Amino acid sequence: MSDETPNPTRGSIRERGPFRNPGWAGNTGEFDLTEDQVRGDDFVGERPLDGGHPSGSPTFPYMLADKDPEAPLFEGPYAQRFEKIRSRYPDAQAALLPALNLAQELRGHVSPETMREVGEMLGLSDAYVRGVATFYTMYNKRPVGRYLIQVCTNISCNLCGGDEVLEAFLAATETELGQISEDGFFTVMEVECLAACGFPTAVQINSRYYENVTPADVPDILARLREEGA
Repeated sequence: MSDETPNPTRGSIRERGPFRNPGWAGNTGEFDLTEDQVRGDDFVGERPLDGGHPSGSPTFPYMLADKDPEAPLFEGPYAQRFEKIRSRYPDAQAALLPALNLAQELRGHVSPETMREVGEMLGLSDAYVRGVATFYTMYNKRPVGRYLIQVCTNISCNLCGGDEVLEAFLAATETELGQISEDGFFTVMEVECLAACGFPTAVQINSRYYENVTPADVPDILARLREEGA
C-alpha cells in the first residue's frame, strides 16, 4: 500500500492513543456476549476443588483470596485432586510442580515445611523439592496478602508505562515490593512477562488478568478488590 492510499482500518498512533490496543472488536461468532463476559470481569468461573477430570487436575495453578497457612495437606477434595495428579505421572518427580501448585492454592505460599511435606507425600528428598521450588518464581516463599498483585514490567509493558503502574500500586497500598499491606489485603510484586503483550500494561491479581492498566486505573481496581474482600 502506497503512502498516498488511505487505509480506513488504521489510524495514526496519535489517533489511536499512545500504544493502546483496545483489545475488543465485538462478537465475531454466533455468541451474544458482552465485553465483560469475554474478559471475565463479571464472571470468572469456578473450578471444582477435586480437580474435575484427572486429565485437567494438574492444570489448576490457583491463587485464591482465602488461604490458610496452617491447613493440612491434603484432605477432602484436595486429597482427591492429589491422587488424580499422581495418576497422570508415572514418575513422582513429574508430579512435583502440580503438587506444589496445589499446596500453594491451599496455603497461599510454599514454606520450607510445606516443601518437606510435599516431598514426603511424593517420596522425594527435601533437597530436591527445595531445589525445584526455589527455582520457580511462581511459588511464593513467604505469606502474601489476600490479593497478590503482579505487575509486568517486561519489554512491552515497560514501554507502555509498566514501571509507573507498579509505582502506583505500591503507593496506593503503602507497601514495598513483596510486603503485605497493613490491612492484610495486598501484596505487590514486579514480574516478568505475563503473556499479554498485546494489552500492556498487564497485571495479574490472584487468578484474574487486567489489561491495558494505567496508573489512573489503580484506585478503582483496589476499591473493587476491597469491596469484594469485605
